[in-house]
Amino acid sequence: MKVAIIGGGVMGEAILSAALERGVFEKDSVTVCELVEARRAVFQGVYGVNSTRDCAPSMAEADLVILSVKPQDMHSIRGTLRDDSLLLSIMAGVTIRTIGSELGHQRIVRVMPNTPVAAKAGMSVWTATEDVTTGQRELARGLLGAIGREIYVDDEKKLDMATAVSGSGPGYVFLFIEAMIDGAVSIGLTRAQASEMVLQTVYGSAVYAQETGRAAAELRANVTSPAGTTAAGLFELEKGAVRASIIQCIQAAHERARELGGPA
Repeated sequence: MKVAIIGGGVMGEAILSAALERGVFEKDSVTVCELVEARRAVFQGVYGVNSTRDCAPSMAEADLVILSVKPQDMHSIRGTLRDDSLLLSIMAGVTIRTIGSELGHQRIVRVMPNTPVAAKAGMSVWTATEDVTTGQRELARGLLGAIGREIYVDDEKKLDMATAVSGSGPGYVFLFIEAMIDGAVSIGLTRAQASEMVLQTVYGSAVYAQETGRAAAELRANVTSPAGTTAAGLFELEKGAVRASIIQCIQAAHERARELGGPA
């Protein structure tokens, strides 16, 4: 299977690294199209794949073309795809309709990943056009599964919802982590101690929630003893309307995603 990755940024590199490590791609069959010479050198030297400035030849030959450029750079892509090849886009906010019109192609998978894919712990939400074959859907599922977890949705509108939740979500979590670390320092811990405690607590809580499969409300209740320390802390969060702010945060991000994406 010949693969062309258009754009050698963080996300493109994360996908390539995981796909090579897990045997989804063979390095001799991958070409990364990237304008920046230093980045091309990284892909050749570190991953042993082909790299080029001109994407047209590799696009024309590829069975799978991955678009990982910035949305505003899509119009600069020059090249055509075979009718039977798969086009997989991770461009935020760019609809299937726009991609198909711009590149004249119908077999399209559109993905909303998030930055933890760089640690193979990402969340990718995706959809596909009717022209995408069963085999190509399985290819997409296997590729996205190599960089974390994946969810398929039938309705493209849910990608805007995913943008607000899992796409932008790391930003919300990082702010919470930052605030917890600052709070820990304010009561006397060193920043190094606070960082280690907070990061492991957030990581462990997420893993525990995934493994138990129990509702977050139930897990929270189980660690909240009457008149205990957790109850005292949660009281302050509720008094500060943190729950309402998070809900409003996701609603605002969803609205902005819809504005940026335009009509589906």
